Amino acid sequence: MSLSIATLDDTQPKTKNRGLRGHFVPILRKAVREPLVHFLIIGLALFGLYSWIERGRASTGNYQIALTLDDLRQLDMSFVSQWHKQPTPEEFRGLVESFVRQEVLYREGLAMGLDKDDTIVKRRMVQKMEFLSEDVASAHEPSTDELKAWYANNSQKFELADRATFRHLFFGFDRRGQNAQADALAALNKIAGKPEDIPLGKKMADPFMFQDYYGDRAPDQLAKEFGPTFAIGLYKLKPKMWQGPIESGYGWHLVWIESITPGRIPAFEEVEPDVKTAWLADQKAIEWQKAYAKMREKYEVLTPQPPPEATPSKNGSASAP
Repeated sequence: MSLSIATLDDTQPKTKNRGLRGHFVPILRKAVREPLVHFLIIGLALFGLYSWIERGRASTGNYQIALTLDDLRQLDMSFVSQWHKQPTPEEFRGLVESFVRQEVLYREGLAMGLDKDDTIVKRRMVQKMEFLSEDVASAHEPSTDELKAWYANNSQKFELADRATFRHLFFGFDRRGQNAQADALAALNKIAGKPEDIPLGKKMADPFMFQDYYGDRAPDQLAKEFGPTFAIGLYKLKPKMWQGPIESGYGWHLVWIESITPGRIPAFEEVEPDVKTAWLADQKAIEWQKAYAKMREKYEVLTPQPPPEATPSKNGSASAP
């Protein structure tokens, strides 16, 4: 009897284990077949791999500042350009440390997110993107035929303005005040029909702070020196006689026009270097617009909806809907 009891006691745990295994094994087999379980396993594996890679980067690349030979040459060239001598070993070590300091602070600033929502940083990045696009256009060297074809369609940009050569007699506000114009008219009555270099005119006029004689001046040049009213009035005068007076910012002037050269569009050969410069600028603008349009296509711009307009109430006052 005792032997039978012992045998029964020994078999009870085995029966219990078989029951547990028989309960969980079908559940595990069913779970393994579920796509969601597969997705979770793959996700955990990828997360673990990403964490391992990032730890490797943090322990090496992110905290390494590698200076190339080009970096060192650039530091040397910058020092020589500024101080006109080669740096001493101590000075060069200072240059390297300054470079390292800048890089350290830059990386730490990025890590703190200081570049986010910074208008100055954004503008600098925009400039760099524009420069990259412009470099594409600069890589192409235009042929003479290309420049001539472009010039034929843009020759008006190179039009030469009218140019005047003249002499003047000055009657200033500082000395004469409100009488400056009347004195100029009185002087014109005395020298009208007289030659350009009549001594009487100089005796009646005031000394001018700049020049008495101007050769080959364009309207924009005269506008800067005398004012736009003088520049416009001068080109309405006839040559080879004393005329005026014309007002400037300084006073009134009697003018002798020696010659006026009409404006013209120059031949291509006269302005070929300028045409090339303008062509390159035009191509840079075109390439930038193409590059920006391509980048812009990738973005969707979301703007807030305007608030609903207030509706008038029966008594005439506005009320919210």
